[in-house]
Amino acid sequence: MAPESFSKKYSNQSKNKKTNVDDHDSIKVTPSDELFHINNEEVDVDFSNKKIKRLKRPREEDSFSDFPEIRLKHEAKKKKLEKNSKKQPKQIKSLKKKKRSLSKIRTATNEGSELASVLPVEKADVEENEQQWKCSPGMISVKEEDEDMDFCTKNFEAKRSRKEEEYDDFVSKPKQKSQENMTDTMSKNLTSKGKNKGKKSKKEQRSLKKVKAENGQTSGSKQKEEDECWRWWEEDQYEDGVKWKFLEHAGPFFPPAYEPLPKDVKFFYDGQPVALSLEAEEVAGFFAHMLNHEYTTKEIFRCNFFNDWRKVMTEDEKMKIADLNKCDFTEMANYFTAKTEARKNCSKEEKQKIKEVNQKITDQFGYCLMDHHREKIGNFRIEPPGLFRGRGEHPKQGKLKKRVQPEDVIINCSKDSKIPEPPFGHKWKEVRHDNTVTWLTSWTDNVQGSCKYIMLSANSKLKGQKDWEKYEVARKLKSCVDEIRANYRHDWKSKLMSIRQRAVALYFIDKLALRAGTEKEEGETADTVGCCSLRVEHIKLHPELDGKCNVVEFDFLGKDSIRYYNKVPVKKTVFKNLKLFMENKDGEDDLFDKLNTTLLNKHLQSLMPGLSAKVFRTYNASITLQEQLQVLTDKSSSIPEKILAYNRANRAVAILCNHQRAPPKTFEQSMTNLNTKIASRKEQCAIAKKELREAKKEAEATKDQKLQMIVEKKRKAYKRCKEGVMKLMLQATDRQENKQVALGTSKLNYLDPRISVAWCKNTEVPLEKIYNKSQKQKFAWAIDMTAPDFVF
Repeated sequence: MAPESFSKKYSNQSKNKKTNVDDHDSIKVTPSDELFHINNEEVDVDFSNKKIKRLKRPREEDSFSDFPEIRLKHEAKKKKLEKNSKKQPKQIKSLKKKKRSLSKIRTATNEGSELASVLPVEKADVEENEQQWKCSPGMISVKEEDEDMDFCTKNFEAKRSRKEEEYDDFVSKPKQKSQENMTDTMSKNLTSKGKNKGKKSKKEQRSLKKVKAENGQTSGSKQKEEDECWRWWEEDQYEDGVKWKFLEHAGPFFPPAYEPLPKDVKFFYDGQPVALSLEAEEVAGFFAHMLNHEYTTKEIFRCNFFNDWRKVMTEDEKMKIADLNKCDFTEMANYFTAKTEARKNCSKEEKQKIKEVNQKITDQFGYCLMDHHREKIGNFRIEPPGLFRGRGEHPKQGKLKKRVQPEDVIINCSKDSKIPEPPFGHKWKEVRHDNTVTWLTSWTDNVQGSCKYIMLSANSKLKGQKDWEKYEVARKLKSCVDEIRANYRHDWKSKLMSIRQRAVALYFIDKLALRAGTEKEEGETADTVGCCSLRVEHIKLHPELDGKCNVVEFDFLGKDSIRYYNKVPVKKTVFKNLKLFMENKDGEDDLFDKLNTTLLNKHLQSLMPGLSAKVFRTYNASITLQEQLQVLTDKSSSIPEKILAYNRANRAVAILCNHQRAPPKTFEQSMTNLNTKIASRKEQCAIAKKELREAKKEAEATKDQKLQMIVEKKRKAYKRCKEGVMKLMLQATDRQENKQVALGTSKLNYLDPRISVAWCKNTEVPLEKIYNKSQKQKFAWAIDMTAPDFVF
């Protein structure tokens, strides 16, 4: 009836009359005359013009005027939504509004009523009352023809169905909404605010961070790092000796070629400028770089440099330059200094470009594939040429470290990997496929003749496995150390001098954590010694010293030319044996002349598989830390006090292992600044205390509740001030005690990290206070597997 004639006349009228209705508010169609009413004005519409996009929703009062039952239900629903809106995020409310605008019901009356009405009701309401609407007196359903759908509602219906699906997914079960989705909603809300107002406020950032932390969510970069972490300790280990089954890398990164000096920068000999060949100029530049360093004043350094420099000179240069004292490197030194300063003072953009270039190099050469896992390489750069420095009074300091060429380098990778390409015009010395070693690249140093290696970083699988095995062997020593100690005490009285010497040396390694000491060629290395290589001149015997009996005074250079000086009371039998060992010997004679490291290690292996002098150091260091933490830690103390207790326990280990350092150059200045800050905080604390006292008196006099609140605020401020002063004073104490002690060496190499992780868990100290980011990566295996009840 009405729908049929209505459809027919639409198509007839559309041929003759056209009207653009994009900018109008509402469109009404009257079936009696089949004309469109736009803002109460009758107009004809060309329906082939598809500019009508959607109908604007009328006011709610008009929509519900003819449907009292639906209005009542809608009002009840609205009240319920308003009640729950306080508990639900704004995102849900906004989507429900969208849903209401999408629920459109097209109806028509028999005489002059509106053909289409838009009712802002919920989907549930529509479905519930669908039959009622169809059967109500005076109402009919309008079945749309294909033409009608084409000209007006085809696109709109598609959009409506998509948005309804989105709404259904979002609010179908709001009460079962997970905390994770709530976090995402909050994140979207904060992001949308940020688009309109710029950066997020600190309050928004804190709230978002707090919710994410509660859900265990992390930032993208941190999550990526966690995902990339290779949990190798959860995998099956390879058979003995096999380190990897697949290894692929890009080879080492070689230093850039030498860049000649500008023509206006000259080298002078005896006051006259001398033009040097490129090779001689490069070596001269190495000395000019160090002109203001202490090394260039040492005679042995100057002598070694000049001898090696003359080896790269031409014959003419050798004839002209015969005395290093007549050489003037001032202009060259000034040029290098200016170049260094310019590099430091370059713009932010230039620094960013340099950083990007270095990052590209790292991305290409700084990583390898080991067993198809991406692992970071420790130092992928070949050492640049320069002058050898050495530690202490090294006899070879000043000698020339030559430029390493690809022809000097050995590459190690797997057979089925892509062999790294050497620089253009060069070839590798050798390519190996040895999966029983951990190095990637190797070459021989021309100064000391030792092998140099490129290996994986400290947080790699190979390094982690080595550390784990080392600490497990040290833990095994704990079960048999008493028996070993009983054996060497018994051997103090042996009839064989070699066994007595071995027993006394083992006592020193156990009690003093001395290194075994290796045999060295005289004149080739610095005069450093260990336990087995001690000479008579390195010890003094005191029957009584400072109120103690049988004291041995040690004074020698240990590893890296670090002085070891200690006065130790020993057992009476040990003291008598030392006297016996020193009889009829000069100062340069060996104290243990019937012992060397080979014999000692062979004996240690017979006592326990894998036992060595280093295992004794590791065991004594770890057990000392554990015992000191038990004595020094008070669980009721504050976190700064607990950290001070940990550092003191660590310091005891560092002193045992003789891990010393020179005081930092900025130590005095930093202590002055810290003391100034402490004094300032103490003044603030005194003022806060005075204000609290005055507030208390005023509150007691008037007994006003507001004044009581002020007193409470003053009390909290004074407490915070006191805690700040205490924290700074603990920091100053810790810094002063660590002035000449290196805590890092023992923490990274001798202390079982599981002791520290268990201590942090038991005392509720954040692990970040003990280990920095790189150290946490190095000990990821220990952090993951350690329980609070771990005991070394």
